[in-house]
Amino acid sequence: MTRHQPEPEPQRQPEPDTGRDPAAPAGRAAPAPDPAELPGGAAVEAEGIGLKGPRGWVFREVTVEAAPGSVVALTGASGTGRTCLLLALTGRMKLTEGKARIGGLRLRKQAAAVRRTAALAHVPGVDDLEPSLTVGEHLRERVLLQRRYGTAPLAALKAALRSPRQRRADARRVHDEALAAAGLDLATLPKGPRTAVRDLERLERLRLCVALALIGRPRLIAVDDVDLKLSAPLREEAWALLASVAASGVTVLAVCGEAPAGLPGDVPLVVVVTDRATGARTAEDAPAEPAPKTDDTDETEKETADALAETGRA
Repeated sequence: MTRHQPEPEPQRQPEPDTGRDPAAPAGRAAPAPDPAELPGGAAVEAEGIGLKGPRGWVFREVTVEAAPGSVVALTGASGTGRTCLLLALTGRMKLTEGKARIGGLRLRKQAAAVRRTAALAHVPGVDDLEPSLTVGEHLRERVLLQRRYGTAPLAALKAALRSPRQRRADARRVHDEALAAAGLDLATLPKGPRTAVRDLERLERLRLCVALALIGRPRLIAVDDVDLKLSAPLREEAWALLASVAASGVTVLAVCGEAPAGLPGDVPLVVVVTDRATGARTAEDAPAEPAPKTDDTDETEKETADALAETGRA
């Protein structure tokens, strides 16, 4: 009797790496990560963008190119569409012409994702603080809103599975990190966290707004009227604050009356000078003296006010 020897099993060749998630169904690639959920700052790329209102162009032919972690200073005379440009670059106003990308997101087609990426830190008429509420109440409210509405579904599910003690510890950590990044020390306020917003100095209010925006861990924050009614030393402190935020990786858009010559820590600074006639110019092409106020400037200020009112209602 002859015995049959068992045949050796064929060796399996390693499968090539296709970049597909092994847990994903066969034939279907893993979904690409949402750019709005990526860490780090958001690059700002805009070419020839413009916004037209009921009475004409608010701004036009604006080109911006800024790397992540930069400070973009939007400067120019009052009524040249600086605030509307700020809101448009954060997805709060719809562009009429041009193309732009914020953190890889197409601004005109993915405005909702851009709004999740960009946070408003201080834009009067749009995200005003409640004067009668205290600093602590504003912070607690923002933490609760962020936990309920500002978290991705998967992250919200993971947070719900944690114990109440862990959730409180996470909220406290986010709260403390935002205050530290904004340089706001509650112990230095007149009544600590029970200090009403109406009793804050202008720079302290700016720090509170930045802290509230950072609680959502955005990739970009927008600040309006950075240097309004501030003395020269306080202006330096305000720009140092924004530079420190940018140094942490968050891109900063800031509307100002006069852009600084430079920022501490060699933080990249991009200056965009808005102009009524041409929409925007580079800092080198800006006129030495502001143009006198005309009827066209008054008309533009009306356009800006109408746009801000509509954005506030939205």
